[in-house]
Amino acid sequence: MGAGFNIRANEDPSRVQALEEKVEGLVKRLEQLEERSAEDRVAIVVFSGDLDRVLAAFVIATGAAAMGQQVSMFFTFWGLSVLKKGTEFSGKTISQKAMALMSPGTSLDLPVSKMNYFGMGAKMLRGMMKHKNVSSLEDMIALARDLGVRMIACEMSRDVMGIKESELVDALEYGGVASFLADSLKSRTSLFI
Repeated sequence: MGAGFNIRANEDPSRVQALEEKVEGLVKRLEQLEERSAEDRVAIVVFSGDLDRVLAAFVIATGAAAMGQQVSMFFTFWGLSVLKKGTEFSGKTISQKAMALMSPGTSLDLPVSKMNYFGMGAKMLRGMMKHKNVSSLEDMIALARDLGVRMIACEMSRDVMGIKESELVDALEYGGVASFLADSLKSRTSLFI
């Protein structure tokens, strides 16, 4: 027998059987662990609606996808602003209308997390990116789609904030926390941005 056991011919048969059972149990546990091992996946929660943080999320997502990893991005609460193509007010409660007024209408309206100064910080960052030939957020979103990055809009957050499907970009998936967890449990990397 392998596995470093030294069993002699005159060894007690019950001891030999006990060792063989332990080895079989260990082999089964190892097989189960191998089945559950992480895949080449990246799961990202996009909670922030800040331009600089969202840019970081898309740089990571597109980089991982370009390296052949499966990537899913789960957009929740303020992160849903990244996916908006406009704002609608009809059919919303007063609170939802107020939230819509105070939230960015599209990705072009996202503020930066520091030194936003009534939108000037975001304009400056976008200008500096353009000057250095760095892709815009909107180009990165398009690239992520081309690379097969799954973009999932959180149903609960969308419902609470009153964001309609018609306000969001096309080709999205909709799901709850179970959608993110299903991807995250299979991923080597999970990030919260």
